[in-house]
Amino acid sequence: MPARLELLLIDPQNDFCDLPPAACPADPLRPGARLQPALPVPGAHADLLRVAALVQALGPRLQGITLTLDSHHAYDIAHPLFWCGGDGSAVPPFTPITAAQVRAGQWRPRQPAALPRVLDYLDALEAAGRYTLMVWPLHAEVGSWGQGVHAAVQQACRSWQALAQRPLRTVAKGQNPWTEHYSALQAEVPDPADPGTALQRELIAALDQADLLLVAGQASSHCVRATCEHLAEHLPSQRLDKLVLLTDGMSPVPGFEPQAAAFLAGLQARGARLATTAQVLRKLLG
Repeated sequence: MPARLELLLIDPQNDFCDLPPAACPADPLRPGARLQPALPVPGAHADLLRVAALVQALGPRLQGITLTLDSHHAYDIAHPLFWCGGDGSAVPPFTPITAAQVRAGQWRPRQPAALPRVLDYLDALEAAGRYTLMVWPLHAEVGSWGQGVHAAVQQACRSWQALAQRPLRTVAKGQNPWTEHYSALQAEVPDPADPGTALQRELIAALDQADLLLVAGQASSHCVRATCEHLAEHLPSQRLDKLVLLTDGMSPVPGFEPQAAAFLAGLQARGARLATTAQVLRKLLG
């Protein structure tokens, strides 16, 4: 057993889970209907059941759990109500938007005064070369059921706190509406006026204190990927061998499977390890 074993659990939230109907509560505004995850990732529910079982099995052997939470407002540069077509029509979810399209008048922010800032953002985002802006369905809205943690994970983390007698480390990301924030460690384009969007060096240093850092969450193509890439780039010790990516504890957004596979292969080539939850438990518990 490593001297310090920790878990980094990225965005294990209801909105990202392909939950069975029975796990979805009644919609208080629509009699007879149930709330539905906004952006369900196929396989996420099963992933998080396995992660919850791992937390329960390890118990106080885990020295720390860091839990990240996507936390957005409805008004957000990556949500539909921010945008409209050049003719004022609605922009459907899953629409990519480029600076060239905005300059051509195909898409525009609904707030005309936002146009200069939006173009500056898109130019900076595209120069970084990591992502094209994507208009996602409204998800992980602050205070909503969808922002909440998967029930089995929540229970496992509560049990761990009772046994370990310490709290979780929680990290909210995404409340700045002017920048995408996939990574828990830095927004895609940091806002100089918002320290929460800058590189979180203190958090990275805290994670580096682990001798073995298990990583799981949703989705492997986006938030897990972005967080791990920033972690690998900025980890003070540069000991990527301490990272263990739980391959059955994360799944990709449909259509982004190649990006997820490339991310896992790339981190493994740099020294990180890939393992299933069962393999980790056999290794750690014998």
